[in-house]
Amino acid sequence: MSEETASNTKSVIYVRLLDEGTEVSRPTEVLEVGPGLFKVLPTPDYDPADEKWEFPPGSIVRRRKAQHSNGDHWLAVNPNSY
Repeated sequence: MSEETASNTKSVIYVRLLDEGTEVSRPTEVLEVGPGLFKVLPTPDYDPADEKWEFPPGSIVRRRKAQHSNGDHWLAVNPNSY
């Protein structure tokens, strides 16, 4: 995959929110930046004073399938966790 193709591929991933009192995650878009690597993009209403994301916008992450009450989705994970 070329660098140009990789940088134009967007998909949705869920990022865990910290300090919420219960496990919760936020959907947001990511850009594929390399094989299995994704750059987290902010949501239109992203406010770091309101929500603490495990991986804030600009972070490079990997993804893994996670189960949710609404079905499976991609969850952002540490890029070194593989």
